[in-house]
Amino acid sequence: MAIDALVSKKAGALALIAATGLSLTSIPAGARPAAPTARQPAAAAHRLPGGLSALAWMVADADTGKVLASHNPHRRLAPASTLKTLFAVTVLPKFPAGHVRQVSAADLAGLGPGSSVVGVRQGRRYTVADLWRGVFLRSGNDAVHVLASMNGGWSATAREMQQTARRLGARDTTVKSPDGYDAPGQVSSAFDLTVFARAGLTNADFARYCATPRAAFPAAGGATVQIENTNRMLVGSHGLPRYPGIIGVKNGYTSKAGNTLVAAARRNGHTLIATVLNPQSGEANGVYKEAGALLDWGFNDVGRGEAVGGAGRPMRSVRSGA
Repeated sequence: MAIDALVSKKAGALALIAATGLSLTSIPAGARPAAPTARQPAAAAHRLPGGLSALAWMVADADTGKVLASHNPHRRLAPASTLKTLFAVTVLPKFPAGHVRQVSAADLAGLGPGSSVVGVRQGRRYTVADLWRGVFLRSGNDAVHVLASMNGGWSATAREMQQTARRLGARDTTVKSPDGYDAPGQVSSAFDLTVFARAGLTNADFARYCATPRAAFPAAGGATVQIENTNRMLVGSHGLPRYPGIIGVKNGYTSKAGNTLVAAARRNGHTLIATVLNPQSGEANGVYKEAGALLDWGFNDVGRGEAVGGAGRPMRSVRSGA
């Protein structure tokens, strides 16, 4: 199985790559084959964790490019706010962090009812970094709308995200709403969302934002408020401890998508990504527990023998000027 990674050419991204173990040479080239076929593990070391109820999931080694295991990796499902990973891969490199935007009514037009928001207000001034913290920490659709407006508008951004997905080899994704808000026909897959996360992690700004547990956000009168990341694995909240080695990436929820999560962690020189879509168990924190179990399994298994699910082929790199 092949996963495309977008490689940033900026010096900051290269510094992050060195720090995390991702490198240009560690992302081998190769063709994207058909979806893997499941098979029984050959040894106890490869036995997958019990209780996995997600409609689709994947765990991959971001360093070597190996997909360690997967279930329905190309099943097309509503992604909820995990689609913001693709939004960030597409738009984040375009605007300097210190650039200031005074928000207009047009910037916030079309915000969906019930959207998650960070509290962006018309007439107030925000840096691009403020807006990205709103996107990654609070999953703020209002911040996405402002950044998309800066990028040429909602429809233009959706089209560009679609082009980015195709360039990365992510063929299961159809973009209708750049913020991940439920929209007819909008789908992605565990495979594609892993593609987007791995591409994003090669960008120093993306990696920093998605790993930030708490930050100050502008409020009225020049004051700030403290915002906390909604990713419970990252923060350690709602009865969950912070996951050891967690470095991001993005969680989501809508009534159509259920709970969705792309989680990346680094331990003992290895970076793994687990993507979990719509667990059916009904258990509290189920999406986080299943992702954590897959990461635990992956860290115990990485470097041993063959991958589960016929998924042992390397990911490939697509170099892009984006």
